[in-house]
Amino acid sequence: MPALVPASSQSSDDGDLLYSERPDWNDVTPLPQYEDPNPIAPIFYSPEYKDATDYFRGIVKTGEKSERVLELTESIIRLNPAHYSAWQYRYETLLAINAPLDVELTLMDELAVEFLKTYQVWHHRRLLLMLTRKPAPELTFIAKCLQTDVKNYHTWSYRQWLLAYFNDDELWSGELDYVEAMIVDDIRNNSAWHHRFFVVFQSGIREGETDRSRIVRRELTYVKQNISFAANNPSAWNYLRGILDFNDLPYSRVEDFVKLYADASNDAVRDVVDLENPPPSKGAELPCPAAIEFLADIHEKEGRALQATELWRSLADEHDTMRKKYWEFRIREGLKS
Repeated sequence: MPALVPASSQSSDDGDLLYSERPDWNDVTPLPQYEDPNPIAPIFYSPEYKDATDYFRGIVKTGEKSERVLELTESIIRLNPAHYSAWQYRYETLLAINAPLDVELTLMDELAVEFLKTYQVWHHRRLLLMLTRKPAPELTFIAKCLQTDVKNYHTWSYRQWLLAYFNDDELWSGELDYVEAMIVDDIRNNSAWHHRFFVVFQSGIREGETDRSRIVRRELTYVKQNISFAANNPSAWNYLRGILDFNDLPYSRVEDFVKLYADASNDAVRDVVDLENPPPSKGAELPCPAAIEFLADIHEKEGRALQATELWRSLADEHDTMRKKYWEFRIREGLKS
């Protein structure tokens, strides 16, 4: 098995040279990218990128797969981490020369953090994990990446893929605690709320969670408590809707709770301890537009069109004027029914 030498660790003298200036690449015929003689919108590639991609097209034409191809593709990826063809050819080369995948993963640890928002980095990592089949260390690595960007879409997607693909009880065991800690750290982290929904409702039923009515009650209590901490948190209100929609439960089930947040005159109610319907915390900005919308939807579903339109009018005229046209549309549609 050949030992991989990352391009970043090549000698500085060699690394500063264009591939066209390196003696060990003299046997490759570079292929320039085809461009119209008078392009309407020419792309001004850097000399380094143009040189590297010319040689990349040259080795793809001959079908070469070798250690130096790994060096070349790494150079291109560092210049353009979204270069899908370079990633794909790199993966094929790794397999062809039976390269050590643990070394490749170590390099990916660096590139994933450096190019966190690039889909191709995470896709390549998926392919490697499907071969190494060692998912356990990945959760720690993902957590480290999320410390850099707590809402990064690709990182959260990769975490969900990892859990679902390997579906190992040990992987799942600490997931609810992990995502709860993320929500405690940032109650408005919509990515964390989405992940909690994925763990609880969209990834199968695990040991100890077969009583789904208990799980629903637990999640309703959890989200209500979090809404009471931050009344105007759309992530939590969406989670509440998601619980009811996913489990085919009527919105009216939470009507008493929603009313606490849709009325600015409920100050006295906040002093009443009700674990089922925790009141807004002191200083909460009420009424909450998300609660008004929710209450209007409850009225609509229960056939109380007039009450629903009154709430939509309050949103259009006062509480959510940014979406005035939308609320006026809802009013028109509501009056038709």
